[in-house]
Amino acid sequence: MARPSKFDREEALDVVMNSVWRDGIKDSSVKALSEQLNITRSSFYNAFGSQAALFREVLQRYGADPRQSGLYSIDRDESLKVGLSKYFESLCRARADDPEHRGCLVTNCVAELLPGETEMATFVSEMVEGGLQMFAQRIERAVEVGELPNQTDARALSLAVHSLVLGTNLLSKVEHDGERLWNTCKPTLQALELYAPSIEP
Repeated sequence: MARPSKFDREEALDVVMNSVWRDGIKDSSVKALSEQLNITRSSFYNAFGSQAALFREVLQRYGADPRQSGLYSIDRDESLKVGLSKYFESLCRARADDPEHRGCLVTNCVAELLPGETEMATFVSEMVEGGLQMFAQRIERAVEVGELPNQTDARALSLAVHSLVLGTNLLSKVEHDGERLWNTCKPTLQALELYAPSIEP
């Protein structure tokens, strides 16, 4: 009798991440994922604890992936306007380059789970809040160095920037051209006085 292949947990996490990213959380039941991983439900719970615990780990894995985390970072020592313009140009290019046009896993989860009181909804909210704080801290730094006016409301501006991120991620699921996506971001950045034309080729 052939021996069963060894269960590779890291590989399984990648399979689940891509399944959730493509199909959503509600269509990724324990039964569906167990069948996809070719394991029993008992093995699923032994490996991951619970569906919620697995999805939390998957989102953490997604956030730690350099291909994703690199999109959501702005050099502290760089001009905020240059940094944000590069950020959105890179985001648009990365989303357009995805052959499955899945958008952003976290943004997809926001649309699917929030508002809500589940463990997963809470974790997704925390991830979004982390992004807002990153933008707010970078905006506060720009105020400190005189790039933005002293009266700038960092929280309000970070919300405006993050709304553009969420919208771009969702739009990328139907608009697959990176240049056109980038061109939709420019007017908002210009209106917020956060656009740096110097990054244009």
